[in-house]
Amino acid sequence: MTAPYDVIILGAGGAGLMCAGIAAQRDKRVLVLDHAKKPAEKVRISGGGRCNFTNIHTEADRFLSTNPHFARNALGAYTPADFISLVEAHDIAYHEKTLGQLFCDGSSQNIIDMLLAECAKGGVKIILQTGISSIVKRGDVFHLETTGGLIEGHALVIATGGKSIPKMGATGFGYQLAEQFGLPIVETRPGLVPFTFDPDWKEAHADLPGVAVDADVCTEGVSFREALLFTHRGLSGPAILQASSYWNEGHHVDVNLAPDDDLYTRMLEARDAKPKTDITMALADFLPKRLAKHLTQSLEGHTRLADLSNKRIKSLTDKIHTWQLTPTGTEGYRTAEVTVGGVDTNALNPKTLEARAVPGLYFIGEVVDVTGWLGGYNFQWAWASGAAAARAL
Repeated sequence: MTAPYDVIILGAGGAGLMCAGIAAQRDKRVLVLDHAKKPAEKVRISGGGRCNFTNIHTEADRFLSTNPHFARNALGAYTPADFISLVEAHDIAYHEKTLGQLFCDGSSQNIIDMLLAECAKGGVKIILQTGISSIVKRGDVFHLETTGGLIEGHALVIATGGKSIPKMGATGFGYQLAEQFGLPIVETRPGLVPFTFDPDWKEAHADLPGVAVDADVCTEGVSFREALLFTHRGLSGPAILQASSYWNEGHHVDVNLAPDDDLYTRMLEARDAKPKTDITMALADFLPKRLAKHLTQSLEGHTRLADLSNKRIKSLTDKIHTWQLTPTGTEGYRTAEVTVGGVDTNALNPKTLEARAVPGLYFIGEVVDVTGWLGGYNFQWAWASGAAAARAL
């Protein structure tokens, strides 16, 4: 039986469009299906609308997975330099922001247009606003019952993403398909997501929302040094988002609010030099003023440095350097940038992303149990996994 398509890709996001463009330019007949009204909506909103499309420091050790070595093959075969070359070929201006993060100078729509142009170059057919009621495999052909009728293809690529940001149309459909075909799922949870706390904690820190500070945040033995932001719900900012992907419910998080300084020594020096200085003003040289005021509220009464013993200064500065807290949870998939967990990598070929037990079935992008750090790493996984599957089709 000859199927009308060589490849059917479910999901018109970054990974799906990347896979489609490469496969089609290798003379494959490719169809992309999605239930959304527009393609690549998560690409559109990423990076504040400018798309942090890769990170030049991409290494496999900056990805979470139950198999930490799984991503090496795909990431090594399609690197940030490869995607940058594609971006430059489309005359898209970009810049490095911080920590190797590359952003479009203009709009994230530039990246979407580039992906669609690559698909068009190979003659990819993209059908949106299409639901799927059933998928079965008979012989070497996948049969899809859709709202547009029966569609058949020799290969099926699942690029449906995870559960993060459901308002953008995210669902657990890809995991359901994996289970239907007998592939195990590593338990999923929100990643790159703000922490939340109980009402007492929020009340105690009600004077701090909007305050940001450079901090070192550590949990589960992994540390991140970036900005921390106090919010009305709890804590956010890059350092917190990074830690959230590793954090386990009920466990604590260690925060150093002044990682560049030994505040105990600095306060003793300040006391010797200007003993009449208020401790709040002295700390404000190293911390945001509002945060410094919050931290010194408990001192009450005399707060001149001259009135504070070494022991009291040490107690205060130790709390700043070793602030331990236990979140009650996270803001969940509603604001999570990624989904941690997914299709078990042990069930997939690391070079091709094909299911070991189901020939012709591939899983790419966020639906797989590979989750990158904040800062362009998850897009690089989308491009690399999409390219790996496309080259194997």
